[in-house]
Amino acid sequence: MSVLNPSPGAAVRRPWLAVTAAALATFSVVTTEMLPVGLLTAMAADLGSATGSTGLVISLPALLAALFAPLVVLAAGGIDRRRLLCGLLALLVVANIASALAPGLAWMLAARVLVGLCMGGIWAVAGGLAARLVPAASVGLATSLIFGGVAAASVLGVPLGAWVGEMLGWRWAFGGMAALSGAVWLLLIVALPPLPTHHVVRLRQFGALLALRPLQLGWGLTLLLVAGHFAAFTFVRPLLQSVSGFGAQWIGPLLFGYGMAGIAGNFLVGMVAARHTWRALAVIAAGLLLVPLLFLAVGTSPVGGGAALLVWGLAYGGVSVGLMTWVMKAAPQAVEAATALYVALFNIGIGLGAWLGGQVIDRAGLTANLWCAAALAGGAGLLVLGMAPAIPRPTKLENR
Repeated sequence: MSVLNPSPGAAVRRPWLAVTAAALATFSVVTTEMLPVGLLTAMAADLGSATGSTGLVISLPALLAALFAPLVVLAAGGIDRRRLLCGLLALLVVANIASALAPGLAWMLAARVLVGLCMGGIWAVAGGLAARLVPAASVGLATSLIFGGVAAASVLGVPLGAWVGEMLGWRWAFGGMAALSGAVWLLLIVALPPLPTHHVVRLRQFGALLALRPLQLGWGLTLLLVAGHFAAFTFVRPLLQSVSGFGAQWIGPLLFGYGMAGIAGNFLVGMVAARHTWRALAVIAAGLLLVPLLFLAVGTSPVGGGAALLVWGLAYGGVSVGLMTWVMKAAPQAVEAATALYVALFNIGIGLGAWLGGQVIDRAGLTANLWCAAALAGGAGLLVLGMAPAIPRPTKLENR
């Protein structure tokens, strides 16, 4: 747990401008993390590397974010949150510029190391910002807006990046993200008030959380669902082009449709997860198992592949809110520490999934990778069945 010390004096002068700046920060870092998804084929060709190996640009920052998230909770308690976020956005600008200029895969991976540090740091502190920026009655709305940057990254950021990459080249997509990140950095400087903190988290608290059975099950489900998703989704562009037969010009609109379906899934699960958490997770696991099977059955045509992609977005859109609800119910007295571990496991799942998918594709091809994703989703489904006896009791969830 951590205690956030509110700034002395009057309330924040422009609270919703500050909330908007924080939302744009999450949008920027998630878009940067996911940007290669729509650019992977062109990046691999230009950098002179195999498609599977180029998938490391997704897995490496995810694994580093997993390491950095709990470290921030442990070590950055004395750092003013305003300074921390501004510093991370400045680092994100550097990472995007370095990515745009990368002459080879090694340079690109070095730039993505910085992205991993930014991702872990921003996610570790973003959850606690809303309560410090707006009145208590508006905390829920402010939090949803801050984390809405993630959904917006899928709907707008990644498809727009794919479109820019198609029109001007993938390096311009990273250059554009550098410019956007710089603008968000300036907005954070202007909009955020001083946000000093006092750090009270201890390492032993993480050990206590790791011993809780409901959390163990939730984190295991997180690994399986996220790894299965990213084993396939990291290579969605070659999947849509090589298996479903779409032209390159369709990738941006298709990813936009996927993102819109993801927002719908997020809100649908959000409406039911508080009361029916286990059932929501069971439906999500079933949906993510159905997706690769749909691609295998009907995904060899544009119509079938497009339909499967929409189902994919709808199913995966509820993953974050469903899993987070489980974690908060399982550890209502230590939400911040539990969330840091959840973020770490989530990003480990991203990294492992992207790496595993790359290995399978390089050795056995895209179809074999769909079977791999189905196996992981099937394992998640079995784990959900075992989670039923450990359902956390409904409780008032507070970030204490």
